[in-house]
Amino acid sequence: MSSTSEKNNKDGLTSWFSTPNLVLLSVMWGVLALLFFLLFSVTIPGEGRPFWYGIGTLLSEQVAFAFAGALCLRNGLSSKIASGRNVWLGLGFGMISFFIGNLFFSWWELYWELDPAVSPGDLFYVASYLCLTVGMILAVRSRRLNLELWQWGVILAIATAGIAFAAWVSYPFEFSLDTSNALADGAMTIETARPAPDWVITLEKQLDPFGPPLNLIYVFLDVLLLIIAAVLLLAFWGGRFSQSWRMIAAAAFSQYIADMWFKYADKNIPNYESGDLLEVFFTFTGVFFAIGALLEYDVSTRSVSRSRRRRGSSS
Repeated sequence: MSSTSEKNNKDGLTSWFSTPNLVLLSVMWGVLALLFFLLFSVTIPGEGRPFWYGIGTLLSEQVAFAFAGALCLRNGLSSKIASGRNVWLGLGFGMISFFIGNLFFSWWELYWELDPAVSPGDLFYVASYLCLTVGMILAVRSRRLNLELWQWGVILAIATAGIAFAAWVSYPFEFSLDTSNALADGAMTIETARPAPDWVITLEKQLDPFGPPLNLIYVFLDVLLLIIAAVLLLAFWGGRFSQSWRMIAAAAFSQYIADMWFKYADKNIPNYESGDLLEVFFTFTGVFFAIGALLEYDVSTRSVSRSRRRRGSSS
């Protein structure tokens, strides 16, 4: 009797965490994030965004990236994943690195009320890009690319448009490490409602010269991810795993949109505070990666079950 009850409870718990329910949960999180940004991102001219809004935007991104990271790592640790465990380990580490980078960036911006050109979070952001790039390149390598001419044309068009837009956002280009400005800024006193300790101010001044070259590195990696996403989208077009990789491609596109907006706003809008409407695409990035990981796991595990049943019936 007790074993039957335990089995029913287990089945009920399993059904709660089924793939359709988790996909629905991810979609709902994305919709809630969009509503939050739509309703509260507009500010009165001359007034900054309230602290609670910053916490809300941080929460929307962090939940999405933590969920996506956990699901990608689950795929990476599973022997059933068809597209390769290293692919999903790369994507999972990329999500977790972005999650940690967001914590550092928000600590600097929300808590200390600083406007850092570079924060310790950038170390994890760069690591995130590298992990995502490696994971997606491994995914492309797992496919035997046999694209038609029109498909290469689509990739070339996306690459050209992506590079042109990124160049427009980044112009004029800055390559140098401008330590003179950092030293000059050192004479300024930064007054905030919550004064940052000396080690935070010192670290910010030391990192500040790396801002211009780091921005160019981000732009390069954004464009690279965009091109790889386009290749993935066409390489997996129409196959059993096409749905999951469409979601991964959508995640890369979302990351590109959010990053380009952030770079444009940071460069062209005086005293820009993060949290504008288009930054909701950061949350969409995590949501799409989570849905892609769920679909990939579902298709892979169902494929294994079917092959086992076929072997069982043949024996």
